[in-house]
Amino acid sequence: MFTPDFYFWIKKDSEYGWVIIYANLFNASFSQNMNLDYLDFEQPIADLEDKIQALENVKNEIDISKEMESLKGKSNALTKKIFSSLSDWQISQLARHPNRLYTLDYIDSVFDEFTELHGDRVYADDCAIVGGVAKLAGTPVMFIGQQKGRSTQDKIKYNFGMPKPEGYRKALRLMKMAEKFSLPIITFIDTPGAYPGIGAEERGQSEAIARNLFEMSTLKTSIISVVIGEGGSGGALAIGVADRMMMFKYSIYSVISPEGCASILYKDTDKANLAAESLKLTSTHLQEEGLIDVIIDEPLGGVHRDQDGAKVLLKEALVKELESIGQLSVDELVKNRAEKLLSFGRFEYDHFA
Repeated sequence: MFTPDFYFWIKKDSEYGWVIIYANLFNASFSQNMNLDYLDFEQPIADLEDKIQALENVKNEIDISKEMESLKGKSNALTKKIFSSLSDWQISQLARHPNRLYTLDYIDSVFDEFTELHGDRVYADDCAIVGGVAKLAGTPVMFIGQQKGRSTQDKIKYNFGMPKPEGYRKALRLMKMAEKFSLPIITFIDTPGAYPGIGAEERGQSEAIARNLFEMSTLKTSIISVVIGEGGSGGALAIGVADRMMMFKYSIYSVISPEGCASILYKDTDKANLAAESLKLTSTHLQEEGLIDVIIDEPLGGVHRDQDGAKVLLKEALVKELESIGQLSVDELVKNRAEKLLSFGRFEYDHFA
């Protein structure tokens, strides 16, 4: 055991107490390198989490429960402090976090009896759009979502979440099916944008997006859309004309990416942080502008820090909104949707004599 002198020397030298040094004596490793599972502004949290993990490795050797609780408390307090004042650019980074949940990660937890449907019946099956029938809390629904892919192989399969025209036409086919059978439609938005390739343009990318906007605006069934990560431009809008527009707290929804905006406005992609502030792409800004209806809270530290908790929060929000709009008639839904779309945007003008 430690002598009193050694104990007090460590207390003076270490912010986290003697038990941290004691853990080191049991060969617990504390990484001095950046933890790639954390963003740059999260690194102070990562350092604390590394220390907590190191203590987990030696907790059977001695009773360190109080010290563990103290460190966890400090970690939570630090996380709350950092996340209480995030910039728009930092929120943009969270929306793209490599450990953030994607569409397919939610399906089994949020829905029951999901049966995927494939193809646009014209050209091909675009894997970037995942869709099919499912049940939400016992209610049959039509689900449509954008999938990015996590591994290299999956990223290629799902085209990094960038749908092609056949993907949007598949989505429209499923929406028309939902209308025919009076199924509510739920869409998950998570895309950097529609695929801009030559082949996609030749097959009518802009027409496919425009057609979806046109059809969804008068679709005779309820529609709920949720931005779960990135909502990039027309690629997001094409499945985002909805009666209830929802966003996770740390997701983004914008006409262009911060990097793309910076390259146009400032001729410098390193100024993406300035562009993010100008774009007003966060859930809070968009709700203030009346462009979204509901902000879904995220677990402390974001979806990637508590994935199970995020799934519960999403399901609860969906069930609540589905029950709410389920009380409206089809005519009321279509009328309210049209009025909502017409209310978007604002302008100012000066009168000159």
